[in-house]
Amino acid sequence: MSEATTTADASDGPAQSGELVKFSGRNIWRIGLVVMALVFLFLFLRFVIDDGGGVIFTVLMSWFASIAMAPAVDWLVRRFSMRRGLATMLVMLAFVIAAVIFFVAFGALLVDQISQIVTSIPDLLQGLIDWINQRFNQNLDLNAILQTLNLDAQKAQALASQVGAQALSILSSVLGSFFGLFTIGLFTFYLSADGPRLRRWLASLFPARGQRFFFDVWDITAQKTGGYIGARVILALINSTTTGIVFLIIGMPYWLALAIWTGVVAQFVPTIGTYIAIILPVIVGLLSPTPWVGIVALVWALLYQQVENLTIEPRISARAVDVHPAVAFGSVLLGAALFGVAGAFLAIPVVAMLLALLGIYAKRHEIMAEADDSTDDTGGGSLDSAPASA
Repeated sequence: MSEATTTADASDGPAQSGELVKFSGRNIWRIGLVVMALVFLFLFLRFVIDDGGGVIFTVLMSWFASIAMAPAVDWLVRRFSMRRGLATMLVMLAFVIAAVIFFVAFGALLVDQISQIVTSIPDLLQGLIDWINQRFNQNLDLNAILQTLNLDAQKAQALASQVGAQALSILSSVLGSFFGLFTIGLFTFYLSADGPRLRRWLASLFPARGQRFFFDVWDITAQKTGGYIGARVILALINSTTTGIVFLIIGMPYWLALAIWTGVVAQFVPTIGTYIAIILPVIVGLLSPTPWVGIVALVWALLYQQVENLTIEPRISARAVDVHPAVAFGSVLLGAALFGVAGAFLAIPVVAMLLALLGIYAKRHEIMAEADDSTDDTGGGSLDSAPASA
């Protein structure tokens, strides 16, 4: 007994004294296999994303679309006691009819206006420089600016034409690619019509302890993400409609394209979207034969923004996820860097989902008074009273 105790103490001695413990051959092989498995998993996921990125993006877009239309589908199911598949079909049919009416009425005008705006970019730049030179007594030259940017007039014109061709190509492909639209519509229909059954089927893959967590994650994700997307779409529709009416009344060139640009950018680009959205209409208006149109556009944008912030947005976004502007802006930049336009579009809903889950499941601790050296002057304690989640 004494010898065994001595041996155990001797074996525990190096670990207790801080000396390095030698790995056995078996442990080294296990670590190597785990590292190899992680590498293979990373390569497999990269292969799936690179080669199946289009399918993944289609499923994600369909899932977000099904979430956005879920309130209308649920209302039809409750109000008229109809089957969920029929309710989904009616909602999608109403959307298709509205889209067809819009493109029949304004489709050709919209495409023509986008093409004219893109091809007239060099003339708009020259007009803007001439206006700056006259108003501020400057001597700017477009060619000198382009040379500083390592561009010449021909390259700028070619770049504008290329951007315009790509924009028109994307628009025409979206409108003309029946198979792509059919695929998205099919996924959207099944994800909406069979949403409850899919939810239960996925939950059955987890043990009893994890099913409650899965249901919470699914419901919170659908609620917060759907609320955000729905609020943004409604706000963009209101903004574009009212701005289009104002632009048409004051005689704004390219009024339809600029109105849609203003509504979409102002609502889906965080923090600076409002300012980016109105810059283009103001410049186009100032360089038009009636420069006061640009001033009216600027006044309208400022007035509408105040009315929206004080009345419209709080009512519509009352149940949507409240994402901090800095977090939203950073997520858009990261999403655009990783996945391009699609990543920028999906960044805020994904971050909203993660923040909602973090606010519910993250464990929070009280701040010790002796550890908090912030003062009220710096505003460091202003977040203490903020709710954990929206």
